[in-house]
Amino acid sequence: MSETAARGSHRHPPVPLRAPDEVMRLARLGSFHQTRLSFMRVLLRRIAAERWSFSRPVFEIDECGVGHAVYALTRRDRTYSLVVFAHDLPAEQRSDRVIAEAWDATFALFDGVPTDADITHLRDNVPKQEAGRYRASALVLARANRSVRLFDSVVAALAEGRQPDQRDLEATGYLMRTTAVYGNGKFGIADRAVYDDREELAGPFQAEMLTVWLIRAFTIDIVEHLARVRDRDRATRLASHLRRGLGIGNATGLGMAPFLVRHPVLIHNWIAARETALQRVRALPDADAGAIGVFRRCLGLAVHQVAGWRTDDPVQAPRITRLVEDLAKLEAHTRDPDLWRRAQPWNALVTWGDTALTLEGQELLVSLVIEPHGAQVDSLAGGMVADEAAHFSIDGGQRVADVLADLDRRFGWAQRIAFDTPHETARFWYVSEEKLEPRLGERHTEPGAELEQPLAIARDVSALRATLIGAPHDQILADFLLRHPEHRHAVRRVQTAASHPYAEVRDNLIGADLRAIDLLRCKLSFFGCTRFDPRSDKWLRITLYQGAPYPDEIGTDGVDWEHWIWRAGCDPQ
Repeated sequence: MSETAARGSHRHPPVPLRAPDEVMRLARLGSFHQTRLSFMRVLLRRIAAERWSFSRPVFEIDECGVGHAVYALTRRDRTYSLVVFAHDLPAEQRSDRVIAEAWDATFALFDGVPTDADITHLRDNVPKQEAGRYRASALVLARANRSVRLFDSVVAALAEGRQPDQRDLEATGYLMRTTAVYGNGKFGIADRAVYDDREELAGPFQAEMLTVWLIRAFTIDIVEHLARVRDRDRATRLASHLRRGLGIGNATGLGMAPFLVRHPVLIHNWIAARETALQRVRALPDADAGAIGVFRRCLGLAVHQVAGWRTDDPVQAPRITRLVEDLAKLEAHTRDPDLWRRAQPWNALVTWGDTALTLEGQELLVSLVIEPHGAQVDSLAGGMVADEAAHFSIDGGQRVADVLADLDRRFGWAQRIAFDTPHETARFWYVSEEKLEPRLGERHTEPGAELEQPLAIARDVSALRATLIGAPHDQILADFLLRHPEHRHAVRRVQTAASHPYAEVRDNLIGADLRAIDLLRCKLSFFGCTRFDPRSDKWLRITLYQGAPYPDEIGTDGVDWEHWIWRAGCDPQ
């Protein structure tokens, strides 16, 4: 190393990644916020940069709001079409629960431009959702319900030629909410392998995020259409700033929770990308004026945004109150000009936040410091996919002693959980017979524990350790597993974690204290969701694409495709 390089290294010491023991705890994962690496934001940056073209070739919706429409996005020589079926749903049939059988609207993302025959086939099946029969040309299925009071009030206002009350729009944030968005081969639609070699859909959940973005466009079109039906002469369109402030709602339950456990390599890649982005920013030697300006603007918008979040959840409501206080502290702290003159000022800011802010505040600060630094971090989005099959095989040649050493290095946290107590084994995960969806049972008061899914990783790895200790330490793993095949999946987790340190949630997933929505919150933050509103410890409502541009704005000058999510409210500025 040259003398100059040595001096530079001394001035700016390396900043390590945050440790998995810090990051992978449920309390922190359940405090994550969106970042510029979140999937919907990656998608919209690509769409804007590549200038996809948009059209709405079909809108055959009658005066009752019943019919179908097609929304098409074209990238170069490939088109994706959202086929919409709008329904007249009686109020008594409207439900956010997965067991519902009817919805206000149902959708399919179609691979290409649908013919009349394709529309007929989809009309016969998409409104049935799980009960339908599909072809590989259907990439995603979805359904949505109106937020009835707000939806109706917006229609009424527009029909009278006036704008709806901005406060009402801000309080809800969406006109419709999806109750399911299905991809990856579910119910016979296209397997991910059909399109995962396409650059535009190769990233995680890009087809699903594209579907929801187009659904959002439909929600505006349908309220404006119904307003015109009511009074064609007086009806007006929704003002652009109010339109921008509306997203898509979503009600999400336990069906999503096991994903983080079942895909350890993928989750490692997501978390590692986020943590590497943070590390790169913290290691920057200084903060340029442009980055500071973006940070301050987004912080100011975050203050406005968080102040509008509402929930009745007894756990999340106080967290939001404290987050508002955190943002006030952060604004005050970052007004100090000496902060920005320090070496590695972003690192100094994050380090300050580690003691001055709550977990919610710390993780929102992570999002804020990453935000101005697209040049340093956006390329990391390409590493957020995973070939999980490549990591599925077990290395049977490894010695028992080496497995035990790896286990102790990566799963020491699991050994501190007392699985011999009822409190720590209070729950079990199973799949419901009716809807084939994950559920949580109460082990000591409900039947069905014999149907438990293998999601209690900490307990199973602890059981593996107890067996390994009693085995010859020079025994090869293949021989050990011939005698103890019940430990195969735990061994696979240990071997995976050895090279993927962010692969495991480092908490007990079957204990009485589990709040499953922490798992949901983590995953949804990677989608790019905001306004987390728990309705219990097992399901929550969130908002997607609030503040985002619309498909008909592609190629329009002056549209913010970069930092739009910080404007996720009805603020006209």
